Amino acid sequence: MLRLSWWEQLLARRREVRVPFADVKDMRIEPDWWRSLRGLPRGGRCRPGRCLGERLHRHGRDFVAVRANEPAVVVDLWPSAPFARLAVTTPDPINETVRTIQQRRVRERPKSA
Repeated sequence: MLRLSWWEQLLARRREVRVPFADVKDMRIEPDWWRSLRGLPRGGRCRPGRCLGERLHRHGRDFVAVRANEPAVVVDLWPSAPFARLAVTTPDPINETVRTIQQRRVRERPKSA
């Protein structure tokens, strides 16, 4: 779960972003925050050096909360998830949250019946 601050909630028009661990396909740390962006803004706000909200592209939509000069945690998701990718900047990307995602990440997508 990604919790947003009150001002981020206003701009993104949502309180939080929830994705089950089973929907996590891959995760990486992107040192250049802008490389995590793809597509065009759809809601939220994008300004030079900062982007918050949804982005629409040919593979679906992403949720981003990134700002300049900080590395981004990029989480790619399976098609069943509400987003194709989550990208969030953090001053210290190797923190407890990232370690938790790495430990609980599902290596193989369970087969549906």
